[in-house]
Amino acid sequence: MDTIASLFSFITTPVSWIIVQFHKLYGAIFGPDTGWAWGLSIVSLVVLIRICLIPLFVKQIKSMRNMQALQPKMKAIQERYKNDRQRQSEEMMKLYKETGTNPLSSCLPILAQSPFFFALYYVLSKIASGDVVGVINEPLLASARQAHIFGAPLAAKFTDSPEKVQALDASLTDVRVVTAIMIILMSASQFYTQRQLMQKNVDLTVKTPYMQQQKMLMYIFPVIFAVMGINFPVGVLVYWLTTNVWTMGQQMYVINQNPTPGSKAQDHYLTRLLKTATQRGEISSRRRRKVVQAVVAKGADRNDNERKFITGLAKAGFAAQADGSIVKSETVETEGEGGTTRRQQPKRQSKSQRQSTGAQQPTDKEAAQDESGSDDTESKPSLRKDSSQSAKSKQPRANSGRQQPKSGQRKGPQRPKHPSSKK
Repeated sequence: MDTIASLFSFITTPVSWIIVQFHKLYGAIFGPDTGWAWGLSIVSLVVLIRICLIPLFVKQIKSMRNMQALQPKMKAIQERYKNDRQRQSEEMMKLYKETGTNPLSSCLPILAQSPFFFALYYVLSKIASGDVVGVINEPLLASARQAHIFGAPLAAKFTDSPEKVQALDASLTDVRVVTAIMIILMSASQFYTQRQLMQKNVDLTVKTPYMQQQKMLMYIFPVIFAVMGINFPVGVLVYWLTTNVWTMGQQMYVINQNPTPGSKAQDHYLTRLLKTATQRGEISSRRRRKVVQAVVAKGADRNDNERKFITGLAKAGFAAQADGSIVKSETVETEGEGGTTRRQQPKRQSKSQRQSTGAQQPTDKEAAQDESGSDDTESKPSLRKDSSQSAKSKQPRANSGRQQPKSGQRKGPQRPKHPSSKK
């Protein structure tokens, strides 16, 4: 570890300068030789670094989501070109280029803060050995060696000998108890962060080997941190524990405010958004409008959570617009998750039913005439009788041109016989 830390000695001076500046601030409040002054200086260093890494964290989130969405396509490419590694790698690079995905983006925050981590380790190691490092001069070095956090010196480690711990004016029991508790908290925070990501912010509809790899990392990373933690000084444990807590809080915010599509977190977010929108009758937040706008733009490609949200709006009498707003809707959907109200088509009638309906039309007309002009029918009965007789006389005339089928022949008009056929 000392060799690795020495490789990052070029950043030792900036890291030590930042710690000294924060130490001046907290030393004026808690005292320059206290563990609170030096411990909070390390915590402030972490916060400053993580604030600078927020753009990289955003890229990491986008890269992880893109990689998750590309897993089915990547698996198809691997199965298609499983005997041609070169063609497989070419197709993978082509897929990354088309979708604008960088597989290394998920590692950018860790890679970016690793120089600061090893530089801090190098500074604390020099403090433990009593050597001047960076801008930390002799008075600051003596102050840092006297600083204790719950009885453990900043430069002490779990594996230190009793003589070395005694030289730092501390007891071995205090050092091991404090470092053990910090290692447990560091591993637990790492496990919870990864578990929270897997259970809430992962698209459950995508089942790929990538999911199994992330699940394995959820158990492997805490073990790695626990094994490596016994070789870290107390100050480095403070740094790493603060980093894990920051990552956990940052991830909780992302999960609650910008969840992965298709995940449980998205279902909870859209449920809260639906409740707020239906109660207020509007979506006032610009960020929430962008979420609704993205859901509306998907159309038929919406997942189950998004369809549930649109259906809930419709049942409440609202309709989502393309700009992300909602308006009152007079039509309420009744098909559940189908998303549209279907019109029932009338039943198809048979030929006999249509003929009977057509035959009833004139009689209905006559009935209407009878009701409207009952006085006329009493004065002129002969006209009605004549009209009925004329209607009866017309019926055989209409059917006189149609030949009656003989026995054994089909109904309807007969096909004319060929001249060469016998009669």
